[in-house]
Amino acid sequence: MTLRLFIDAPLGRDHEVRLPAAAARHVQVRRLQPGDRLRLFNGSGGEWPSSVVHMGRSEVTVRVDAFEPADRELPLRVTLAVGMPANERMDLLVEKATELGVFEIQPLQCERSVLRLAADRAARKREHWQGIAVAASEQCGRTRVPKVHAVMALEPWLRVLQFEGRRLLFSLRDDAVALPALAPQDAALLTLSGPEGGLTVEEEALAEAHAFSPVRLGSRVLRAETAPLAALAWIGLNAIGTAPATAEAALPPDRVASCRT
Repeated sequence: MTLRLFIDAPLGRDHEVRLPAAAARHVQVRRLQPGDRLRLFNGSGGEWPSSVVHMGRSEVTVRVDAFEPADRELPLRVTLAVGMPANERMDLLVEKATELGVFEIQPLQCERSVLRLAADRAARKREHWQGIAVAASEQCGRTRVPKVHAVMALEPWLRVLQFEGRRLLFSLRDDAVALPALAPQDAALLTLSGPEGGLTVEEEALAEAHAFSPVRLGSRVLRAETAPLAALAWIGLNAIGTAPATAEAALPPDRVASCRT
């Protein structure tokens, strides 16, 4: 399998590029040699076939060939706003959401959050999760890397939220409706899900006051890291026109909300 690397820099035909340290390390671990082929992308869409021209002790230089267009993104932009699950579960969520085509991820700290982050630790975690999104994009063939936003508390995030598109709240409430089919005009979708233990009644009410509609997939309770991924997979199928008209026809009956451990 040809090595793919994300480079956060402009690329152009016949350019010689010295790879950043992390990318150079990938090339060295794969034991590539001068003349070996790889593919670069910089998040602007498409790929740049390239070849290694120099291998040093700690640096690698490649020559960039002609640009090749490639479109492997979902036809609509899906943002996951998630009450952060604890331990390695947030890492898994970021990785798998990237593979499934998420556009952006907003980590949230909620009333029942087990994971509590502040100041420098929150910044380090965001950088760590962004690195996971980069690695997952390299592996799965995406040509754009989803953005992982800085950690925010739920209430201030809702106060400053600016989003043009449909807003869905994953809820266990009896009056939550089945996840609706996407409309042809849908270009952007924002989903909100809770941490372990779920969102509180007050948090759900606050989200509804900011134009979120409570939805469910069925009758089972999913974990905090599973619920947004299950919905994202269904949204992806629906977006390309291969899913049934409703979520309950597409998946086993699972209520998409927060999880309980």
